[in-house]
Amino acid sequence: MTASTLLANANIDRMGLQLARRLNEHALDLPHDITERLRAARVQAISQRKREPVWVSAPQWAGAGGPSMGSGDEGLNLWSKIASALPLIALLVGLATIHVLQTEHRANEIASLDAELLIDELPPAAYADPGFLVFLKSSPPESKAAD
Repeated sequence: MTASTLLANANIDRMGLQLARRLNEHALDLPHDITERLRAARVQAISQRKREPVWVSAPQWAGAGGPSMGSGDEGLNLWSKIASALPLIALLVGLATIHVLQTEHRANEIASLDAELLIDELPPAAYADPGFLVFLKSSPPESKAAD
C-alpha cells in the first residue's frame, strides 16, 4: 500500500467514527420499534461482514512421538528396509558393471592395436613419426580378413 491509500483509509475511518458518534447521541430519543430494527440490521451487517484472517504469531509444533505423529515405528520392518535399499544396490551394481565393461573394451582395443603393430612390417622410423601416432588414434585397425 502506498502512503496516499493509507491516508485515504485513515480519513474514511475518522469520518465513520464521527458519524457513529452523532448517531449514538440521538439514539436514546428514538422509539423502541426503530431501535429494535436498527439492532437487527446491525446484527445482520456484522454477520455478513467478511472475516479477517487470523494470524498466528508463533508456529504450533507437535512434539516428537506425539499423538499427531503416530507411532515411532512407521511400519519400517526388516523387509521394508531391505526394499528401500534395493534401488541403491541396483545403482551401484550397474555402475560397477559399466566400469568393468568399459575397461575391458578399452583393453581389447589396445591389445588389438598392439597385435596389428607387431604383425605388420613397419620401419623403426615410423614409430618416431608424430603423424603415425595421429593415424593410430584416428583410424581403427582393419582386419586382415578383408585383404
